[in-house]
Formats: sequence, structure tokens, C-alpha cells
Amino acid sequence: MSSELDSHHFFRSLAAAAVVFAMLLAALSLWTAIPLSWIYIASMLSRTQFPAGGPYMVLFAGIILSVTLVGWLLARLNALYTRIVGTDGGRDRSVWLKSVRDTPGPRASSAPMETVLIGSVALAVLILVIWFFVWSTGAVPNAPLG
Repeated sequence: MSSELDSHHFFRSLAAAAVVFAMLLAALSLWTAIPLSWIYIASMLSRTQFPAGGPYMVLFAGIILSVTLVGWLLARLNALYTRIVGTDGGRDRSVWLKSVRDTPGPRASSAPMETVLIGSVALAVLILVIWFFVWSTGAVPNAPLG
């Protein structure tokens, strides 16, 4: 009986980790794959280096629709995670929305969506900064100081 419970707990933990990993990939795609893909698609639609409004509108609409779709997918993955783990998702207010005078109560374990989104933004900014200062060529001009 104990081994059945242990294996059931193991598979639930594995499924929860897989859902969190899928959420992380989806969140990272918001800042990387979606914009880059639509820039590439819009560039293939243009025949010149100075296109009219058509490719720009495709770019704009494509990014908006794709981000909306990935946001919906993230919400569904978040709901799946709460079903797997067995929590209610923690309807508790975020810490930054609470007053300083509020008494700290027991913090319910919440779904990882907020953490995943904040982590993906932080990782995207870190990668952008590294790219800008390390790998980009000509991003910062070689002007003499002073």
C-alpha cells in the first residue's frame, strides 16, 4: 500500500514538474520566439527594405494574437497544475498588494504562474543585456570619453 502511494506521489510530482516546465517554455516564448517568428514572417512578405504598412500590420496582429493565445495556454496550464497538486490556486492577495499593517497569515501555496512569468521576464532581460554588451557589434559606438 505504501509503495502505491509513493509511486502515485512520484508521478504527480513528475506531472507537476512537466507542467511547470511547459509553462516556463511558453512564458519564454512570449519574449523570444513569438516576436522573432513574426518579424521573420513579415520580412518574407516584404519585397523591399522599405515596405508599406502591410507587413507591419501582419507583424502587429500576429504578435497580439500569438501572445493572447499563449496567455490563454498559460492560464490552462496553471489550472492543470492546481488540479495535479490539489491546491485551490491560492486566492490570497499578492504580497505587494497588501498593506504594511496587515497581519501576516499563513501563506497558501499558490500556483507557479506568477513566478514563471516574472522569472521569464528577468531571464529575457538578462539575455538581452548580455547580448547587448557582449555579442552585439556596433551597438555601442567607440566614442572617446572626455
